[in-house]
Amino acid sequence: MNIPLNFRQVEILLAVADTGSTAAASRVLNTSQPSVSLAIARCEEVFGQKLFLRIPGRGMELTPFGQHKLAQLRELETQARRVLSGGDNTPEFLKLGVFSTLGARYAPQLVRRFLATRPDAEVRILEGDLQTLFDWLSEGRIDLALLYDFGIPSDFVIIPLIAAEPYALLPQGHRLAGQSSLRAEDLAQEPVILVNLPHSRGYFLSLLQNASVPVRVAHETGSIEMLRSMVANGFGVGLLATDLPDGPCYDGSPIVRVPLAGHPPRHQIALAHRGAALKRPITQAFTAFAKTYFSPAP
Repeated sequence: MNIPLNFRQVEILLAVADTGSTAAASRVLNTSQPSVSLAIARCEEVFGQKLFLRIPGRGMELTPFGQHKLAQLRELETQARRVLSGGDNTPEFLKLGVFSTLGARYAPQLVRRFLATRPDAEVRILEGDLQTLFDWLSEGRIDLALLYDFGIPSDFVIIPLIAAEPYALLPQGHRLAGQSSLRAEDLAQEPVILVNLPHSRGYFLSLLQNASVPVRVAHETGSIEMLRSMVANGFGVGLLATDLPDGPCYDGSPIVRVPLAGHPPRHQIALAHRGAALKRPITQAFTAFAKTYFSPAP
């Protein structure tokens, strides 16, 4: 049987899907951009349908057919690595997706410590918002996702790791900064700065829903450090759930962290995966290690 595509062409397709552009894929693979474009054209000719949409200003986006076909090709890539590995001592690969507001706080140290126990393994970290991580899990682009356990589709397996306690952020000298805890009523009277990532925005607004006054959203940002800096410089109060060490913002401005009163809805930091993912030894090992990593110290 004549196989119409080769592994290099498959590798190029996956690189374009991962990077979002032919130029970036050519840099990652150390090949020319025309070669990347030719590979895409050849694959689309073989499959008889478009795999990508070329959108000005946004790069290359997968079509629905492309999402389906790329998920199959990722499985093929994984199987090819196993078949062509040449022995049992070759590295095992794990692709870990991390929610952007959790990534810097936990992922690098978690992966470093895991690799210290498994020097034969390789882990690639991919960062995205919650919806992006859900899409990547569905497409097979990642094996596991480190995220908060809200809004996760029911067809994913969730492994809780540790509770995330929401809290308020205030500029130093704010009239509420000396309180031992803050009610929704207190915060709702202030201009609020929100994390505007999918699912996150709704969660933080829900923390203020019991207030008798309308919530005033002053600013929104997808960056934790931008939120902290804006709060520290007096643009409003903020809400976060990521457990960050106390300390000044990037510009040196001080900021005050205050717990929320009552029993605000909590969520878990968790790992999510498709059911078949735990069949791989490296996935099992990383999951077990993450449970230990997040376990409270005795």
